[in-house]
Amino acid sequence: MLRRIAVFSVIIFNIALIGSCNRSGTPDQIAEAILKKMTLEEKIGQMMMVAVEYLERDDDVKTYFIGSMVHGSGYSPKPDSNSAALWANRIDSLQSQALKTRLGVPILFASDAVHGNAAVFGSVVFPHNIGMGCTNNPALVQSAAKITATEMRGSGLRWALAPTISVARDERWGRTYESYSESPELVSKMGDAAIIGFQGKTLSPTSVLACAKHYIGDGDTEGGQNEGNVKLDGKALRALHLPPFASAVKAGVGSIMVSLGSFNSEKIHGQKYLITTVLKRELKFGGIVVSDWAGIFQLSNDTLAAVEQAINAGLDVVMLPGKYKEFMAAMKFLALQGRIAPERLDDAVRRILKVKVAMGLFESPMTDRKLTELVGSQAHRDAARTAVQESLVLVKNENSILPLSKTTARIFVAGKNANNLVNQCGGWTVDFEDFQKNLDSLAFASTVLRSIRRAVSANTTVNFSVDGVGAAGATVAVAVIGETPYAESVGDRDSLMISEDDLAVIENLKAAKVPIVIVVISGRPLILGEALAKADALVLAWLPGTEGDGIANVLFGDAVPTGKLSHSYPRTMEQVPLNVGDSPYSPLFEFGFGLSYSK
Repeated sequence: MLRRIAVFSVIIFNIALIGSCNRSGTPDQIAEAILKKMTLEEKIGQMMMVAVEYLERDDDVKTYFIGSMVHGSGYSPKPDSNSAALWANRIDSLQSQALKTRLGVPILFASDAVHGNAAVFGSVVFPHNIGMGCTNNPALVQSAAKITATEMRGSGLRWALAPTISVARDERWGRTYESYSESPELVSKMGDAAIIGFQGKTLSPTSVLACAKHYIGDGDTEGGQNEGNVKLDGKALRALHLPPFASAVKAGVGSIMVSLGSFNSEKIHGQKYLITTVLKRELKFGGIVVSDWAGIFQLSNDTLAAVEQAINAGLDVVMLPGKYKEFMAAMKFLALQGRIAPERLDDAVRRILKVKVAMGLFESPMTDRKLTELVGSQAHRDAARTAVQESLVLVKNENSILPLSKTTARIFVAGKNANNLVNQCGGWTVDFEDFQKNLDSLAFASTVLRSIRRAVSANTTVNFSVDGVGAAGATVAVAVIGETPYAESVGDRDSLMISEDDLAVIENLKAAKVPIVIVVISGRPLILGEALAKADALVLAWLPGTEGDGIANVLFGDAVPTGKLSHSYPRTMEQVPLNVGDSPYSPLFEFGFGLSYSK
C-alpha cells in the first residue's frame, strides 16, 4: 500500500512539473509543452528502445531517460517463470524508475504480438496471419487484435509490434506466414482491421499501440531472402508494397517499423526518400517511425555515421537493443555538432510524446491488474477457436470422406504435428520446450490429437503413433504433417518439398490400407506432390495456434470449412515464386480456392 502511495505521489508531482494547465489541451499541445521543458539528454532518451535483457541496471531507465523497451526472443521475467502477472510485476517495476525522472515520462513496453500475446505463457495464441488471410474476415481479425490487446495490457505491454502488412511474393521467404496474402488489397483490408483492433478508432487509454511493419517491400526480396534486397523499380514498389502502408496511415496506425532489408541495394533504414519524403510527407504519417532490431548498425560499422544517417533519414525510435549508452553519447555529439538538426530531434520526440499522451500513459502508467485475470480466458479461447475454423482451407475431399463421424469405430492419428503444441503454434511463440512432455495436461491449449479425442464418442477408439505404424484395422487415419517452427532468416528455404519423414508416415498409413485425411501444419504453401495424390482428403491448417479444437470441429462437421487461399499454391519448385496475375499462371490451387462440405 505504501509503495502504491509513493508511486501515485511521484505521478502527481511530475504532472504538476509538466504543468497542470496543459493537460486540458490536445495531445499535440500537451506534447509540445513537455517538449519545451526537456533537456537534450531527456529528448535522446525518448528515442531509445532498449531490450530489457540488455539493461545493465534497472535505474538506468531513470539515468538515461529510456523511452521504450522491448524483450528479445525467449525472455522471461524470472528464470523458467513467464506468467502474465510476473510480466506485469517486472514492467511496473521498470515503469516506476521512469516515473522518478524529472518529468516522469512513462515507458512504452513493446512486444512482437504477431499472433496473440504469444510471448507470455498462458496467453491465447491465434493463427498466424497467413491463416487469418484465408478467412477473408476483417471483423474476425479485428476481434483477434482486440483480444490480443487486452491480454497485452494485462501483462503490462502497451506497444504491439504488429500487424505485419508485408505482401509476401515469394514462398521461400522465412516470414511468409506473417503475411496475410500475396494480394496488396487483401493485406490492406486485414491490416487495417488489426490496427483498429489494437488501437480502436483513435488512440486512447484503452489502446495498445499498433505498429505496421516492415516498411517496405520485405516480402519481395531476391530469392525470398530475409533482410534481402528488393530489386524493383519505383513504380512496382509503389503498386505492390506501398498500398498497405498508405491504408494503415488512413486507419490511424500509431507507429510503423522500417524493414531490415534493402531497396535497390541500399539499406532502407538509411533511405531518407522512403522514410521522410514518401512516408512522412507524401502519406502524411504523423506517428512514430521505429527501427527494427539493431537495424541502424547495419548502415555502418562507425556508430556515429550509422546514427547520423538513420536519424536524418527520419527514424524516431531506435531499437538498439543494447547499445543505449553508446547511442546517447553519439546523439549528444551529433546534436551539439549540428549534424543532427534540433528540428529533426524535436520532430522525433514530439511524435513519441504525442502518442504517450493520447494513450493516457501519464495518468495511468501501471498495469491494469483486472485485465491480468483475463489472460487466457475461455472467452478468448473460444474466439481463437473460431479463427482456426475459418482459417482452414479444404483442398481435397474424395468421396466426401469429410466430415468424419464422431462414432467412427477406430481413428488412427499420426504425424509429428499431431500432438506437438510447439509445431502447431509456429514461430514468434513463447518457448514451450520445458512443457513438451506434459502437453496433454496443459489446461489452456489443445493439440490436434487431444482435440480429436475430446470430440469423438465414448465408444470410439483413437490410437496414435508419430510414424504412422500400427494403423491396420483402423476405420480412418488422420495424418498431421508439415513444418516445424522457425522465424526470420532461419525459415528461408530453397526447397519447399514435403519432408521425407512425412512421406514415410503417409506410406505407412497407405500400407495399412485405410483412408487417409491429411492435415498440413505449415507457414506457407508447400510442394505437396505424393502427399496430395495419396490423400483421400487434405486440409491446409497453416499455423493455427493453441486451439486445436478448431481443427477437430471442421474434421467432424461441427463447423464447415470456409477458408479460401490467400496465397497461390504452386505445383512444383520450378513455379516458385508464384502469384496471381503471373503469366503463365498454372498453380496447383489458385488464389481464392477452397472447398466446403455439401449439404
